[in-house]
Amino acid sequence: MEDVLAGRGCTWMFGTQSLTIAPDPGKAPKLMAELGPRVIPYAAIAEVTLAPGRRGTVVLRLEPRRGADPVMAVAAGQLKEAADPYRLVLPAEKETLADYYAEELRSARTERGPAPRFLVDAPPPPRTFKGWDGAATFDGESITFTWFWSGASSAKYAAGDQRYSVADLSGVEWHAPEGASGCLRLKPRGRRMPTDPNKDPASVMFGLGWGATHKSLPFAAAVLAAVTPDEPSRALPPARTAELIVKLGELRDAGLLSEEEFQAKKTELLSRF
Repeated sequence: MEDVLAGRGCTWMFGTQSLTIAPDPGKAPKLMAELGPRVIPYAAIAEVTLAPGRRGTVVLRLEPRRGADPVMAVAAGQLKEAADPYRLVLPAEKETLADYYAEELRSARTERGPAPRFLVDAPPPPRTFKGWDGAATFDGESITFTWFWSGASSAKYAAGDQRYSVADLSGVEWHAPEGASGCLRLKPRGRRMPTDPNKDPASVMFGLGWGATHKSLPFAAAVLAAVTPDEPSRALPPARTAELIVKLGELRDAGLLSEEEFQAKKTELLSRF
């Protein structure tokens, strides 16, 4: 497969070994825009569906294998449909074309069971976001929580600002910011987690416009990828690296990537050479 399929808010570019999902500047959903262009190996795909959408559309959707994508792993089924980064909404008149690509993607799958490691790159650090009771930063090696005096519980404020090394964590939880119940919780090794995340200095609370999904979820996914143990080397062979850079250049030339986004992704790929 060597083709491009443009839908509402994003474009799918089909390569020989992977699918590149590129958000359209100014039109993509916030989460997809925050994630930026993503390379999805066909080996990461579990299912492909095509179904009628709303108002004269059809929806082509991928379901990644369990454990293949850190974003979907930490989301744990909590994403609303409109925020799903694996949906491509197309006009109904493109249903025949979409069905063709759906069959091509199904043919390109290799396995459907759980993935032994992450096959899709995590959002790269550094990352930051503001929750209701504090600000979180992640530099790739450690996570820092800085409490807001106006929102932090007395337990958190008394504990003071927190800094956690990824080496001292066993995982991370993300709970969607619905109402005031959302949070990001780190799991320090050897420490019992309080029942109430509002009293846990290893958590940041969401709600009332703070800790939006498109900021907090990529943050959580980046942390999850960093703390996941025994992940094999993600190095790319030279030919594969060159292929991906060429495709990113095509996206830039088509106006789907800025020069800055192209250079950043190119640097990331070369670092895996």
